[in-house]
Amino acid sequence: MTKESILIVDDEEDILELVKYNLEKEGYKTLSAFTGEDALKLATDIQPDLIVLDLMLPGMDGLEVTQILRKDGLTAHIPIVMLTAKGEESDIVRGLELGANDYMSKPFSPRELVARIRAILRRIPSQSDTVKSSDDRGYTIVAYTNSGEMIIDHGRHIVKIADNPVDLTYSEFELLVFLSTKKGWVFTRSQIMDAIHGDNYAVTERSVDVIVAGLRKKLGAFANAIETVRGVGYRFKDDNRD
Repeated sequence: MTKESILIVDDEEDILELVKYNLEKEGYKTLSAFTGEDALKLATDIQPDLIVLDLMLPGMDGLEVTQILRKDGLTAHIPIVMLTAKGEESDIVRGLELGANDYMSKPFSPRELVARIRAILRRIPSQSDTVKSSDDRGYTIVAYTNSGEMIIDHGRHIVKIADNPVDLTYSEFELLVFLSTKKGWVFTRSQIMDAIHGDNYAVTERSVDVIVAGLRKKLGAFANAIETVRGVGYRFKDDNRD
């Protein structure tokens, strides 16, 4: 049985071929791009199941590609695994905050890359797994205040407050979905990072605080819906009425 399709983006032909060979050996279909511009076109036209994306591309780099993909409704849902030669935490954190699901630093083990891709594809939930209840517009209503309601459409990667769209990064959106579908439950920073990006990558838990701070700024009247539990982590409050 044919497995999922994966877009590989790297300007180094030997690395691209190495990744392609190992993925095809596991039964995945592959597409290739050497530039960010070509990657965007393929991702929009074909909408692969996952993208392996090098950060250091000529012209438009991988971070810019990630940002554009996450803002496009056609590609916002596609998982991204970053490849980076720098190994600098600032680049990794920036990529994850923009919406990448995982990363690997060059040189890397092809077997580990395939294992991580397999794990990410297994984790992708169907819309019915994440949407618990919805109104007649197809949205999930997650909270109310006197000034309106906050609604989430996970499949379309949309958040609206009082009918106004909220522009969230991938990480902010996934954190909001994760907490709001488990109202009242307290999660540690480590649990939140695992839920958003999966385990087995060395990003500090401090990055959760950065994501939460950015999310709260964008939620306006709903900022206090995400409550800090000192010494533990965060939770989505059960009752968010003013």
